[in-house]
Amino acid sequence: MTQRPQHRHDPLGHGPHPHAPLPRGPLHHDPRHRFAFELPARTESVGRARRLTEERLILWGCGPEIRDTAALVVSELVTNAVLHTASGRIVCELREGATALRIAVRDEGGPAGPRIRDCGAEERGRGLLIVDALCAAWGAERTGHGTAQTVWAELAHGLGEPC
Repeated sequence: MTQRPQHRHDPLGHGPHPHAPLPRGPLHHDPRHRFAFELPARTESVGRARRLTEERLILWGCGPEIRDTAALVVSELVTNAVLHTASGRIVCELREGATALRIAVRDEGGPAGPRIRDCGAEERGRGLLIVDALCAAWGAERTGHGTAQTVWAELAHGLGEPC
């Protein structure tokens, strides 16, 4: 069983640019696979994003555990982009490295960046808590085009094994 790495939460967006090559380091290597898709920023796109993610990870030979986790993370990030930004379209990108799967969702902007919030007893608003619990790291950064931003998350997987 692989030991889970420490969380490296980066709420201020100081992480690497999502369209730059993955940095070399313990969790990162040059991507083996890369896949991106664009969808309208509507609630029905969340299910489509999940399906596209699951289908692509099956093609890449990823196991059911990482597929399920990645689909959940994609759902949460896409939901946040749809509900909390003024976007007409979102772009989701998957990159598989040797030891991590990087998920990035780019939106067209909103008033504030993503943040974990105390939801109390509410069922809604727990998306980033889920992402933080499941991922080795996550963060956000402005893309340089107005208020557009990319929220990214990384799932660690077996050393040198596909997903």
